[in-house]
Amino acid sequence: MGRITRRYGFTIAGIAIGVAGIVALGAMGERIVRFIEGGDRFVLGQISVAGKGMGMGAGFTAGGMLPASAIRAIAAVPGVSGVQAQVMLPLNPSTSQFMTLTQELILGVDLSVPSPNRQFPTLPIREGRQLRAGDRGVAVVGASFATSHGLRVGSALTLEGEAYRVVGVLERTLTAPDRFVMVAIEDARRQWVAKDRMLRTIIASGAAAVNAADLNTGAAVGWRDGEDPDAVARRITERVEGVNVQIPSELSALLRSSTAFFSALLGGIGALAFVIGGLSLANTIAAAVFERLRDFGVKRALGATDWQLGREVLAEALAVTLSGGAVGVALAILLGASVDRWAARSGQQLFLFSGRLLGGALVFSVLLGAAAAAYATLRVVRLSPAEAIRRGA
Repeated sequence: MGRITRRYGFTIAGIAIGVAGIVALGAMGERIVRFIEGGDRFVLGQISVAGKGMGMGAGFTAGGMLPASAIRAIAAVPGVSGVQAQVMLPLNPSTSQFMTLTQELILGVDLSVPSPNRQFPTLPIREGRQLRAGDRGVAVVGASFATSHGLRVGSALTLEGEAYRVVGVLERTLTAPDRFVMVAIEDARRQWVAKDRMLRTIIASGAAAVNAADLNTGAAVGWRDGEDPDAVARRITERVEGVNVQIPSELSALLRSSTAFFSALLGGIGALAFVIGGLSLANTIAAAVFERLRDFGVKRALGATDWQLGREVLAEALAVTLSGGAVGVALAILLGASVDRWAARSGQQLFLFSGRLLGGALVFSVLLGAAAAAYATLRVVRLSPAEAIRRGA
């Protein structure tokens, strides 16, 4: 291996650069795919309902106030298995709501009701514990939020002037919950009143009969076994007034369409890099074989058979492409880790190096290198020893 490395050092370096580019682009694509898949699983696991009108609700509970009477009416709809009242608010109301799935959000949940989400009955905890019924003044934070704000279990967190203690940090999901601050719904309701001046005015003036149980921006709704979630969602729309119901399949399609442009753009760039990198790798291997044309001519003149030459060239080509591919993968991981460490300060992760991506890159480089070496070898063995020595000289 040392002899091959010395002889083909520049070839290995060229292959490594090409493979590193392909792997880096592939890792960005894997990150987007994981984001879409995670969001898709989440929205398909529940029926999201919000109050009609405009309010401070964000994400999948965007809309106006959802009073307690509406939640009771939803629970009475045939096919509904459970309703969990929620309050979802932007951490910073002045921030644009354009991409709520990547925004820092406060999520208050009714801890007396189990989560009805079939895909995420609980979010995985990396450190600490989940919220429990009766909790007040404590929070569970997403992985990206914890990183960007320097939080861990036991840390203090201030929200609208109120102090909270972090009791749990979620596992990184690479989707919306990474940026959540999860609290009891009673705490989130106080946050809502503190953030919304108009709501404070309405409550203070007594213009509307509003009590604490009415302060919900939305609800997560589950369905009974054997029920079609889309049919249950439409049933809620028909039987309960003053609500916006998101059909799970339609919300899933909306999520995918909203990220389709970015996926297509990155996919096109990746395909272009794949073609250019593949051609560069094949050309590099073929050129390395042709550079030894005189050496092969001499060996054939001394009695080497075509099979012996082909085996030698193929073995060296496989060693070179595997070395270049491995170095390229390592280079991409090093580059990605460096960028992600920098991006982690704002809670971002740009690359995801999955096993299928890394294994695919190595297999791709080896197979393409072998094909290029086989093509070059066929060209070489068609020449007579004298012609090969003359051309090589």
